[in-house]
Amino acid sequence: MHLAHARTLDSSDPLAHYRARFEIPDPALIYLDGNSLGRMPKAVRPLMDELLTMWSDRLIRGWNEGWWMDLQTRIGDKIGRLVGAEAGEILIADSTSINLYKLAAAALRLRPGRTKIITDDLNFPSDVYILESVCRLVGKEYELVVVPSDGLNGPLVGLEAALDERTALLSLSHTVFKSGWTYPPAEVTAMAHRAGALTLWDLSHSAGSVPVGLAAAGADLAVGCTYKYLNGGPGAPAFLYIRKDLQSEIRNPIAGWIGQDRPFEFGLEYKPAPGLRRMLTGTPTILSIAAIEPGVDLLLEAGLDALRAKSLAQTDFLIELWESELAPRGYTLKSPRDHAVRGSHVSLAHPEAWGIDQALIEELGVIPDFRAPDNLRLGIAAIYTSYEEIYRAVEGMARIVDEKMYEPYRRGSLEVT
Repeated sequence: MHLAHARTLDSSDPLAHYRARFEIPDPALIYLDGNSLGRMPKAVRPLMDELLTMWSDRLIRGWNEGWWMDLQTRIGDKIGRLVGAEAGEILIADSTSINLYKLAAAALRLRPGRTKIITDDLNFPSDVYILESVCRLVGKEYELVVVPSDGLNGPLVGLEAALDERTALLSLSHTVFKSGWTYPPAEVTAMAHRAGALTLWDLSHSAGSVPVGLAAAGADLAVGCTYKYLNGGPGAPAFLYIRKDLQSEIRNPIAGWIGQDRPFEFGLEYKPAPGLRRMLTGTPTILSIAAIEPGVDLLLEAGLDALRAKSLAQTDFLIELWESELAPRGYTLKSPRDHAVRGSHVSLAHPEAWGIDQALIEELGVIPDFRAPDNLRLGIAAIYTSYEEIYRAVEGMARIVDEKMYEPYRRGSLEVT
């Protein structure tokens, strides 16, 4: 494959014009880390100016004069359209970790007498820590079972074997963070429901890039972040999902004033708000919540089906380049070949992965990310990633190995990778 072919693919790409809707101050920089932090939509800057002016001019009056109080549900409904939820089932709040904690603890209360949570060893480590902490908090009889995998594919058989009458909750990442392997939500949810358990999905690596179909799958609970494929900005607030028929039953384990039925009456007796709003805890972070909306709007405008089709084509293109250019240079594919079960990032392993990662960034202006011990993740954000960028990244990865450009970077570390 040649550069001319990549350019031909870009010229026929119906989504190519969306790239111009993002801030790209350095066109020469090749950014393949949108699976960790998405690019900034151009519409964010004027929106922030509007909000800062309202804060400056209207002060406390902005709460009643602006559109601040419904941001969490309004943007939540938009994200719901991307992940296949019904209106009123997704809420912007807190961080992914806090939302996972809230929903896991609440799920155990919905299944009294059941004392087991199941996950797998592909799950994001923070999710595992949180599930462990929920078990410790609730009682010593509670147990977290971590089902082993082959390191790449979800252990469907092992998960089904682990589900039993003691299981309260099955909690998994929909698209796993290292390999990109993606679970079939309907099949797994049905499997959990046959055992009487609830499901709790982490959509952080799939929301905005992979169809989820929460409602069609009958999923119970979900969380996800907004700063990856949704392009909501660094540390942007997360979202949570609760199936509508569970909302009247669920109780927020971190009950706070803003989730109270009448928060501005300031009564000492807590009465949860109806519906999803009962899962709110503290005052909403208006500036950071508002910044999520422009990226979500762009994805809705482009259409998730079109974005997924381009993502599949681009990750297939990347894997074809790996096979011809990188496999002979010692790179190993650590993502599924079958794109039907692959998310929107491709992992490649190499014994010198850390040095390659740093040489790409420092020497060639290519930004992937590194995941220990030897994974280079190349994230495809179809709304702004070009085929030429993918080609040039692979060209750079080949050059670094050929010229041993990784050697000066073998030692050392960064706080964020």
